[in-house]
Amino acid sequence: MIVAGIGFSSNASAAEIVALVRRAEGEAGRMAESLAAPDFKGDAAALHEAAQALRLPVRLLDREMLAAAQARCATQSPVAAKKLGLASVAEACALVAAGENSHLLVARLAQGNVTCAIAGDLP
Repeated sequence: MIVAGIGFSSNASAAEIVALVRRAEGEAGRMAESLAAPDFKGDAAALHEAAQALRLPVRLLDREMLAAAQARCATQSPVAAKKLGLASVAEACALVAAGENSHLLVARLAQGNVTCAIAGDLP
């Protein structure tokens, strides 16, 4: 499964999320089959509007799952670590949702108020 993991601020728009997911898919050379985001962002309208525009299901992941995946992440954000207790949100979301044998196809990209990473269980 190919998963686009996303992190975003409360100021993010659906258009920003869509644009960065499309950019990440282009870099991966693969289309995402689902979006993954932290459950503490689960009520954000921009997330659900973006998922609808992308025609992708959303999987919400709890903090515990994301914390367990931090060692598998390629990038770390000191700002996110301080604010959220998670140094990598988008990469962790992608890796957890894509499965325990997954790997990053595209490490964290950041644009505006959004971060995105692509992970897959491909060899």
